[in-house]
Amino acid sequence: MGELAIVADGLHKRYGETVALDGLDLEVPEGTVCGLLGPNGAGKTTAVRVLATLLRMDTGSARVAGCDVVRDPRAVRAKIGLTSQHDAVDEALSGRQNLEMFGRLHHLSPRAARRRSDELLERFGLTEAALRPAKKYSGGMRRRLDLAASFIRSPRVLFLDEPTTGQDPRNRNEVWDVVRALVAEGTTVLLTTHYLDEADQLADSISVIDRGRVIAAGTPGELKARVGGSQIDVVVAAEADLSVAATAVGLACGCAASVDVAVRRVTAPAAEPVAALGAVLRGLEDVGVVAEDVALRRPTLDEVFLLLTGRPAEVEETEEVAA
Repeated sequence: MGELAIVADGLHKRYGETVALDGLDLEVPEGTVCGLLGPNGAGKTTAVRVLATLLRMDTGSARVAGCDVVRDPRAVRAKIGLTSQHDAVDEALSGRQNLEMFGRLHHLSPRAARRRSDELLERFGLTEAALRPAKKYSGGMRRRLDLAASFIRSPRVLFLDEPTTGQDPRNRNEVWDVVRALVAEGTTVLLTTHYLDEADQLADSISVIDRGRVIAAGTPGELKARVGGSQIDVVVAAEADLSVAATAVGLACGCAASVDVAVRRVTAPAAEPVAALGAVLRGLEDVGVVAEDVALRRPTLDEVFLLLTGRPAEVEETEEVAA
């Protein structure tokens, strides 16, 4: 592990009677992506705002890019970028005008702001649309422009607070590609998201937050291992065959199989995945069950999330009320 870009120790924050952060600890190595997962109101956005110096914690300590967020917030701001849940671009201005405006807000000279804007337009694939009003950009283009604005000062640490909420799959993939490129160049990213596949795609490590504290942390693979090993899923053609299929799958895997009647699926853990898969196929054939699908898979982050929090991940386009 390299140097730590983000260190948070025992962060507490209350809003009246509501506890938003309750002793949150976090460590993020330089040049990596850390995903913050948690239910609505878990404290994700509050954590980002504290680390980005937009909120002052009640107690605790934190350092970002080597600077104390309470004692030296100005130094922290000079080293970070922040992209919130909603685009901060002015839709009446062109892409270039937006970036030049942000450059001037960061105290760049007019010439330096123009030069930096051209660099970022090229870097984020927006050169051809540079003179077009932002209101005519696609959702993915507006998000890339918003990310570009966060890089006016080449931040060492980038905070992404639900950056793809409301985006279609194509736009999400465009944003993911940009994030991967930035990390490859050495940027550290703290990502909050409700999309568990997004965390699976981008995050080197994941911290699951619930009720203002981290309840689990590790790589995506390590967290999935907490649910168990590989599983075999069998979807039968006829609901009437579920009972017979469950027996056959259970015998093949050496344990009881679970049944989901709504989707006609039988599931069982597989200690020896390849051998169990072959045994399942033979067992189904022996009892004459027709399967529409047979799959060997690892647990998903959705299952991890449900195990840890007792709730499925929810996708909502509203900010956390107290987090």
